[in-house]
Amino acid sequence: QVQLVESGGGLVQAGGSLRLSCAASENINSIDNMGWFRQAPGKQREFVATITTIGSTNYATSVKGRFTISRDNPKNTVYLEMNSLKPEDTAVYYCRGAGIRGITPYTYWGQGTQVTVSS
Repeated sequence: QVQLVESGGGLVQAGGSLRLSCAASENINSIDNMGWFRQAPGKQREFVATITTIGSTNYATSVKGRFTISRDNPKNTVYLEMNSLKPEDTAVYYCRGAGIRGITPYTYWGQGTQVTVSS
């Protein structure tokens, strides 16, 4: 029943910035781990960044130092600030929530938002 809705994608030139948003239908503080994944044409979906309920973050090596994941609990929203964008960042970006309730794992996915970086 949980829905995640991404927004903020678009077309930018290399070196530019975008800020993606993921709005959740549930309290994101009740979801163990929120994050972003991306999928470029012809490639597998890959991990980008995650943030836990206690604020611990993890980043893919390829985006570390350029991207920042954050959350706004009252707004039930997770953000991905992307700076110094490169053409290889072009992909559909997906919001993901995951965790375990008791012994039952759960995973939620958004519909994705397109990010295109031109050279």
